[in-house]
Formats: sequence, structure tokens, C-alpha cells
Amino acid sequence: MSKPLRLGIAGLGTVGIGTVKIVQRHAELLARRTGRAVTISAVAARDRMKNRDADLSAYGWEEDPVRLAAREDIDVFVELMGGSEGAALDATRAAIAAGKDVVTANKAMLAHHGHALAAEAEAKGRVIRFEAAVAGGIPVVKALTEGLAGNEIRRVMGVMNGTCNYILTRMESAGLPYAEVFEEARQLGYLEADPSLDVGGIDAGHKLSLLAAIAFGTRVAFEAVELEGIGRISIDDIRRAADMGFRIKLLGVAQMTGRGLEQRMSPCLVPADSPLGQLQGGTNMVVLEGDSVGQIVLRGPGAGEGPTASAVMSDVVEIARGCRISTFGQPAATLADAVPAKATAPAPHYLRMELTDKPGALAKVATVLGEEGISIDRMRQYGHADTSAPVLIVTHKTTREAVDHAVRRLPATGVVVGEPVAIRIESV
Repeated sequence: MSKPLRLGIAGLGTVGIGTVKIVQRHAELLARRTGRAVTISAVAARDRMKNRDADLSAYGWEEDPVRLAAREDIDVFVELMGGSEGAALDATRAAIAAGKDVVTANKAMLAHHGHALAAEAEAKGRVIRFEAAVAGGIPVVKALTEGLAGNEIRRVMGVMNGTCNYILTRMESAGLPYAEVFEEARQLGYLEADPSLDVGGIDAGHKLSLLAAIAFGTRVAFEAVELEGIGRISIDDIRRAADMGFRIKLLGVAQMTGRGLEQRMSPCLVPADSPLGQLQGGTNMVVLEGDSVGQIVLRGPGAGEGPTASAVMSDVVEIARGCRISTFGQPAATLADAVPAKATAPAPHYLRMELTDKPGALAKVATVLGEEGISIDRMRQYGHADTSAPVLIVTHKTTREAVDHAVRRLPATGVVVGEPVAIRIESV
């Protein structure tokens, strides 16, 4: 049997401890599957005295992750601290400089520095693996870099933030408003310390940008992702979308077009009976479309100790077996600069607005839509208060630009109360 593969784990939170437990629990299994022992030499965390529900007494301890990264008794630096800058980035660069391979769950760091880190690693003959950074336990990175390597990828799409999916499905099932479910998610510990990372679409946008880089052979371009969170989605939107046969999801879509790379993370309506429409709770789902394979759907837990640690260990096993794949599936020097493109492909849209109870109000709305080249597929008006009535419109295929122009013009008609809501309907 070959010499052991020695790990140094930086960050002993939920995922770090989960990784330790897998190494301890499955030592014999890992050795059989890789042909060598997988061991932990040392760990790094700030508070050595904290109770972490795992026996760490056999491992070296470093308070400074940079010191851990440089230790001679580790072969793989496992970065599970998080954060796009600071200690995580410094320690990762130190590990590469010291000739270590890197396994990380840090989507923010890779979204902002992935190309530079990949180039640094390749110059040293090292690899960076990040299965745990995208969609938790779902092996989507390996699906793109290995299983679908013979395909030209046409589209990557999915629900990539379990917290947002939990909030939206909980609103629907319990009939609760957004603010109440948001607070419930916060108390359950589902939200990041900065909740905007979740509900603002930033966390999911990081993940989408990494998958897009692999799928389309481009440099990571998180700054080009069109981001819109779920904060404006009301319980009325959810109920009325359901009436029309749809569910609302925070959906990421990336596709290469003749104009460039489209990347958007925004609320969309999807058919209620589609795989995405049936996705409940904190589960993630990624849909990959290739020219040879067609469409495949990957579904599974998007977070949590076990699923994310499982993804970390899949990368460790890959390294232990001697598998050397470039960070984004091809050498960093061959990754093209992504030309950002706005989503212009026509699609149906959902429009919700409150109209004053005046004769001709609906006609004025229809006139504005018609002048922007938007035709109405379906329309529904609900029971109204004394002065206004909610109206729901589903359009035929139209561009987002036309919808945005219409939404900006509608208040000037004098018949719209408040701000209209427009949400794209995605074909899946």
C-alpha cells in the first residue's frame, strides 16, 4: 500500500467536524477504495477548548491556518473556514506555495479569486478541488468535469440555495408571509451571519459562476451575474402563481449565446409539475444540458454536516487515487475571458399589479403592454377592496427589456397602485 495521504483541516465548524468524523469512521473503507490510508495530521481553529463533539487529541493544533498550510506533515490542505478574503485566502495561497493540494468548500473565495488560484496551483503542479462549494452533497462539479466532459454544455440551471428554497416552500405550505418565515429560518440557524448572502442571491450566484466557468470554459465572472433576491416575493405571488400552475424558485441559469455568457440568479416561475417545481425544503437541484446527453437532473441535500463533508471527502479520495484534473476542467491559461451578456431570450412573464377600481383601468394597462410589444396570454382578476383590485397577467414570450419598460411606464397611467411585480417564467 502507498504511503498515507495526510490532511490538514482548517476550520472546525459543522463541515470541518463532519470531515473529521468521516475520516475516523471510515478509515478502513477509505484505504480500500484509494489503496492508501487517509489520515489527519493537524487541524486549525481559533478556540482549542471548545467542545466540538469529536476526539481531536491525536492531531497537531495550529491557531494560525497559514502555519497549518506550511506544515511538512500534510499533503492536502482542507480549507473549511469560509470568506472570500483574509485567513482563508492567505492560507490557501500559502498551501499552494508550499506544494500542497487544496480541497475547499469556499465558493466566495473561488468566485472572486478562482482563476488566479487555479493558475498558481497549476504552476506548482498542484490541484484545487471544490465539490463541496457547490450544491452541498450533489456531485455536480464532477458531473461537469468528468461525466459530461465529452459534451458541449448548452445550459446550466438550478436551485442552489437551500435556505431560499426552504423560505419559498414554507411560505406556500404554511401560508405565511416572507418576513415571518425569514425570522423562522434565522432562528433555526439556516441563514448566513449576513442574511443577504442567502436571500439576496449572492451565495447562489457564487455557485452559478463556478459552474459556468467549468461548463463554458471561461474565467469565473461572478461580477457579471445578474442578481435578484427573494425579498420582494409575497405570499400573494406564491398563491397566485400556484393558481396558474406554477411555483416560484430562486433559479440560477447560465448559458452561452452568440452575444456572450448569460448568468442570472433571480426568482422565476417554473411549472409546478416539473422536477424543479416539485423541489421542497432545503433540497438543491441542478439541471445540466449537453449536446450529446440531453438533459440530466441532479437532486440532493444542499448543505449540512454530512452532505457537505461527503463532498469534501470525495475530493480527498480523488487526490488519494492520483487523479489530477485542472481546477475548472481545463488549464487556467486556456480559460477565455467571459463576455457578459444580458438575458434577452424571449420568455413568458408573470405580472402582478394592483389596479384602482375605475372604468378603463385594465384597458390602460393593456395599451401600455401593447405599445411595448407584449401580448397577454392569460389574465385573472381577484376579489377587490373598495378602491383597488389585484390583477395577474401571464404574457406570451417577450423580452425582459420590454417588460421592464412596461413596468416603468405603468405607474404613469394613474391606475396602478404601488409597484408592479414582474417575474420571468422559465421553461424546464
